[in-house]
Amino acid sequence: MTHTISGQMLSESGDFAIVVARWNELVTGRLLSAAIDTFRRHGVAEERITVIHVPGSFEIPLAAETAASSGKFAAVCCLGAVVQGETQHHDYINHAVAQGLMTAMQRTGVPIAFGILTCENLDQALNRAGGKAGNKGEEAALAAIEMTSLLTKITG
Repeated sequence: MTHTISGQMLSESGDFAIVVARWNELVTGRLLSAAIDTFRRHGVAEERITVIHVPGSFEIPLAAETAASSGKFAAVCCLGAVVQGETQHHDYINHAVAQGLMTAMQRTGVPIAFGILTCENLDQALNRAGGKAGNKGEEAALAAIEMTSLLTKITG
């Protein structure tokens, strides 16, 4: 018979870090509010949440890996918004951040949730931060909770 392992959407223990970029704060502030609210609604008391502010999305991987490797957090939820400008700068930032977070997660073994918006314009970003497309801050917080639960079940 097949054995299935799934994570739960309720966290009864462990602390969570949220690394959030100040750049594009109109957007990242909404992502942060949704993430905090989601953690609370899924059993994470406020004293179990630590918010770490960084200048921009490019700085998120270093702060996330440092938090993950500290041993203080069950998971790290990363929030940022990279909006396309007139140059290709956003492509370099997006790829570097995604690769940095994946590498940090693999190095530390700690779940690092990707809540970095990569949008063509501010309207798209706002739509993904509580507008028509939901809120990616909420989705990242849920991923952090589920992965923490899943890894606990895998390692027993």
